[in-house]
Amino acid sequence: MSITCEELLAYLSEYIDNNLDEELSEAAREHLATCHRCNVVLDSTQKAILLYKEHSRELVIPPIRREKLYERIAEAFRQRPTPDQ
Repeated sequence: MSITCEELLAYLSEYIDNNLDEELSEAAREHLATCHRCNVVLDSTQKAILLYKEHSRELVIPPIRREKLYERIAEAFRQRPTPDQ
């Protein structure tokens, strides 16, 4: 089984939390072994989670800013070049 970048993104949270079945976990590991961009997304996400956990009492992102942030991240991911470009 192989997965695309988009599929990995859809499963990223579950992957980080170790909540995927073994087949999907293996497919994610195989994809991450060859995809630099997804590794950057994974690393950035894990660092953001760590920062949040370390500073969660200090950091509160208002819902409107959080939504705009998620929109900007999603837009950046949609605009990235595909491997064949």
